[in-house]
Formats: sequence, structure tokens, C-alpha cells
Amino acid sequence: DIRNLFLFVGADPATGWLEGCGVQVDRGGFVKTGVQNGEGAPAVPLLQTTVPGVFAVGDVRSGSVKRVGGAIGEGAQVVAALHGYLADAGSPTL
Repeated sequence: DIRNLFLFVGADPATGWLEGCGVQVDRGGFVKTGVQNGEGAPAVPLLQTTVPGVFAVGDVRSGSVKRVGGAIGEGAQVVAALHGYLADAGSPTL
């Protein structure tokens, strides 16, 4: 009989493909964002990577809570961050 089953989705980051593009990762391979990316706060949005305009959310982000609810919240939060970035960049597509 199986009494418990624990399913872990996204436990190991698959970020090898980011090599050479400027997005920094921590020792575990998770993407650095916000203050962690070395650019300082408050000028850098929490979810922005070391590449301006590139954001990371969910389990792949260094320091995230690694929970479904957290990933959903970050997904909703990044929409505002993207709109803010585009507005600051003077994007005519807003």
C-alpha cells in the first residue's frame, strides 16, 4: 500500500541554455533576480534578471518559495513589472 506520494515539479532548474546570454544564475543553477542580480534595489524590479527586460518567475528563480501558489503569484506580479518596464522604455505598444 502507498500511504503518501510527494510530487516535485521543477525541483532542479533547467537553465543550461541560458549560458552566454547574460542572465546570471546562482550556484544551484537558479536565475538571479532583483537585488540578487547585483544591480541593487529599488531600481531593479524584484523579478528582473541581469538582462534588462528579461524576467524570471516561479521555481527557476533563485530565492523563490518553490510552491505552486508562489509561482502563480509571481506570474501575476510579472505582468505589472513588464508593463512598467515597457512604459519606462517608451514602448508605443502599450
